[in-house]
Amino acid sequence: MNSRDDTLIELFLDAAWAEKGLSANTLGSYRYDLRSLAAELGDEGYALDVAPGGVHIRAPWSAGLFYGVQTLRAMENFAISGVFVKNFEHMIEALAFVKKAAAQANHALGVMDKEKMQAICKACDELLAGKLHDHFVVDMFQGGAGTSTNMNANEVIATRAEQILEGKALAVHPNDHVNFGQSSNDVIPTAIYLAARVGLEEDLLPALERLREVLDQKAQEFDQVLKSGRTHLMDAAPVRMGQEFGGYARQVELGIQRVRRGDE
Repeated sequence: MNSRDDTLIELFLDAAWAEKGLSANTLGSYRYDLRSLAAELGDEGYALDVAPGGVHIRAPWSAGLFYGVQTLRAMENFAISGVFVKNFEHMIEALAFVKKAAAQANHALGVMDKEKMQAICKACDELLAGKLHDHFVVDMFQGGAGTSTNMNANEVIATRAEQILEGKALAVHPNDHVNFGQSSNDVIPTAIYLAARVGLEEDLLPALERLREVLDQKAQEFDQVLKSGRTHLMDAAPVRMGQEFGGYARQVELGIQRVRRGDE
């Protein structure tokens, strides 16, 4: 930890003492925790940004990491299944849709400047194009109504947006900008609905259509093959195997219709 970080920590603690009236014991403990965290993360190349009102830790761009301290905490606290958000591309795409729409709405309402909005939208477009998905490293199983997933998205988008704005001295904060006007309680359910919708259109329905086509083909191929029909565990009247496969194809077709009705 360099001298600048040390000075910033002292300034932050002085502000906390003055504004919140922290006890000497609490202040001393907080100073130790903050110094320890800064030293530990500094060894890994993370940057510490301390200011009155909060501490923000961001991975350096040169390290190729786009997530921040909230994601790191989630990785430690919810190391449960080993199945990560990055394995669910439609969920990441849905989060990008939500964050992009929120940035556009905030700009339209006059609470976000145009350059930040455009940078956030561009970062979201990159997620929609399949980029940066490897940085969604929190476990899919977690507490807190998906807060860790939301913050993982906020941090990745904020870091990429800052890269896009490099040289313009416009910081993009995960909470203050990317998550502005939002809560995990609305972001995550909305993203789940969107991800399910995209999954139906891009994955489930095409797979069902292909299955129906193959079953139809087999129904024609096996149409001249006679076999015993089966009623529970007893032999029944003979049927053509093509009839059986035609029935399978029809069942899948009806399933496709039900999915489409539920998707309307």
